[in-house]
Amino acid sequence: MPVIAMTQEMGSLSKDVAMELAASMNLAVMRHEVVDHVAGKMHVSTSLINRLREGKAGIIERVTTDAERVALYSAEEMFELANKGNVVLRGWGATCLLRPVQHVVCVRITRSFGKRVEWLMNNLETDDREFAENEIRRSDHAHASRMHQQFGVTWGDPVLYDLVLNTDRLSVHSCVEQIRQLTTRPEFQESEESRKLLGNMTLAARVRAALKTHEPTQEVNITIEARNGRILLSGIVLNPAEKNEVEQIATQVAGVSGVDSKLRLMSPSRSFTYSKT
Repeated sequence: MPVIAMTQEMGSLSKDVAMELAASMNLAVMRHEVVDHVAGKMHVSTSLINRLREGKAGIIERVTTDAERVALYSAEEMFELANKGNVVLRGWGATCLLRPVQHVVCVRITRSFGKRVEWLMNNLETDDREFAENEIRRSDHAHASRMHQQFGVTWGDPVLYDLVLNTDRLSVHSCVEQIRQLTTRPEFQESEESRKLLGNMTLAARVRAALKTHEPTQEVNITIEARNGRILLSGIVLNPAEKNEVEQIATQVAGVSGVDSKLRLMSPSRSFTYSKT
């Protein structure tokens, strides 16, 4: 069940590569599922999520929107889609989130700045080159900032990918063929170990998202590990009530067969310094 994670870079032709790749390998391709999922969880419009991702949101929107929730919910959806297999995932940090999984192929599609500007001008049917250049720079800055904030990496670092393809020199079809060939190599074949790892990552993401969804546990910051259906919780919580809430919510998440808790209570002398914001 191939899983291909690709970058999303404006004007790079990554969307064209993803669509042709999905058609040629009979794979699903991620479209609006993640935006819809995140917006629904946060009870906001899909347009707001898109503006935040593209760096177009106003200052009030940025201040009032919980960026951590956006990251957690989008990660949950990425893992869920990858766990089903037979899919091409583009953007949303998929290459960083899924890189630890052996059978996931991580690809960057890139192109020179000038060619990307020309692509945008053609798509917008405009001769305003300065406007197109600013749009490309703004999009790049938004992607780079988000990747650094969420994963602590430099966006575009070739070490993050299994394959980097330049559409200045390669056609979309050639890019597709290169990726297809890579998916057949022994290094990227699905194994019991890789399936278990992805399943564990998916389950842990579900629990993180569930805790963030429930108001009593929204601000809890703990470590969550999953292994074969069991969840290990470790870290510090405020009081016994919060501990019980965390454990109860984790128990109710789909796929969880049991919860092992190593949660510790904050000492009374420290509790007065703790406040939820």
